[in-house]
Amino acid sequence: MNANQIRVHPRRSVAAIFDHALSAVDPRQAVKNVHLDLPSGPIYSIAIGKAAKSMARGLEDALGDKLTAPVLIAMGGHPLPDENSLAAAQAAFALLDRANAERATVVFLVSGGGSAMIEWPVSDEISLADLRAANQTVISCGARIAEVNAVRRAFSAVKGGKLTRRAQNATTFTLIVSDTNPGDEASVASGPTLNPPPDSPRAIDVVDHYHLELPGSIMKAIREEKSSTATVNGSHLVLLDNNTATTAARDKAIELGFSCETLNDICEQPIAEGCELLLSRLRSSATECLISGGEFSCPVRGDGRGGRNLETVLRCAIGLTNRPHCVVLSGGTDGIDGNSPAAGAIADETTIQRAQHLGLDANQYLARSDSYNFFERLGDLILTGPTGTNVRDLRILLRAP
Repeated sequence: MNANQIRVHPRRSVAAIFDHALSAVDPRQAVKNVHLDLPSGPIYSIAIGKAAKSMARGLEDALGDKLTAPVLIAMGGHPLPDENSLAAAQAAFALLDRANAERATVVFLVSGGGSAMIEWPVSDEISLADLRAANQTVISCGARIAEVNAVRRAFSAVKGGKLTRRAQNATTFTLIVSDTNPGDEASVASGPTLNPPPDSPRAIDVVDHYHLELPGSIMKAIREEKSSTATVNGSHLVLLDNNTATTAARDKAIELGFSCETLNDICEQPIAEGCELLLSRLRSSATECLISGGEFSCPVRGDGRGGRNLETVLRCAIGLTNRPHCVVLSGGTDGIDGNSPAAGAIADETTIQRAQHLGLDANQYLARSDSYNFFERLGDLILTGPTGTNVRDLRILLRAP
């Protein structure tokens, strides 16, 4: 099907735009294309996050026999740490101790999602159950990612550059597939290899602001947190980020013949506000295709299945009723939205009417955070499976001719 044929099918158009954006954020190819001027001597690597396996393959493609050992892929639980997360930290500590003794080179491959996949507490008093409870509370309270990471760093022996500081004698490089804002790469995977952002909020202030109830051992670590004077040595490079995806989406929309605008100002709003802004722009703009990236904050209100992308589409679907030829797609570039197996969903002006014919009340599904089951009944899920990349979310709104 050529571009003109796709263009007259709005749903196919937004799907084609999303697919093209995903292909543009391939971590393996991005790492393979980087020229690393590495010193002589042993070379080790640790890969962390949802893009760990893809990035590791890219580094092995690029370095081959120059690597002293296979890339250590630190992959534990997600979205909550588990026993594998602790094992990943112990394996990383052992490798870094070896690299430190040998004054070796360590290439870190860091991507979003790594916050839970490698973890170790700052105190023996903190159990795995405490780590899981604290993470669950923080990620579901509606806090911004900078606030979430500030709390995580306070009770972690990995985050905020603490991983790299175990090997001060080693030469370190960090290659990043970023799921944060431009310039905020220190927040990717809670920054295990970089100094925390200088303007980070205090963990205790975040806890107080959101009235978080955390385990006693976690609260003790937060209250006793001290600012580190040690700095992280080494350089870093962001290979892919959300801007890479939104730019590729815009280029594909233009290739398909649509006028297109990227809404850089609609990025991290509370989800209700963000969806209203998207719909308002769609109503007022003469542009046919609107692209938005980032991550809306989305507190969990019920025991349903879904995440911020599915909820974004459900909220927008309610607003699209009786607006012909309008389509919205929202998907996570990692292929997984919240506690669901879907990347996101797609909706148009017929979505709510079709749901009503099936006896589905959109507002009830919204109230219990169950947007996945709503769109599953309609057959409108975006199912990619885990993509091996992670550069935040992509939202595409289209008003077709």
